[in-house]
Amino acid sequence: MTTVLTPASPLTAADRCDRCGAQAYLRVVLATGGELLFCAHHGRKFEPELKKIAAEIQDETERLSAPATGDGER
Repeated sequence: MTTVLTPASPLTAADRCDRCGAQAYLRVVLATGGELLFCAHHGRKFEPELKKIAAEIQDETERLSAPATGDGER
């Protein structure tokens, strides 16, 4: 997916996919205004259509393969 790096705030666990409710890893800012959030699966599924209507795409799917960090790791 084509990614535009923007100063937008990072997506968090509270950001949910508009299609299925899973955690969102893509923010699509529409050329007409507004935004859509997608999980990695639905972002890939709708990629061709999203590219046609997006002004910007914030893609954070690389976080899915990044090593986890946190207090609870063993």
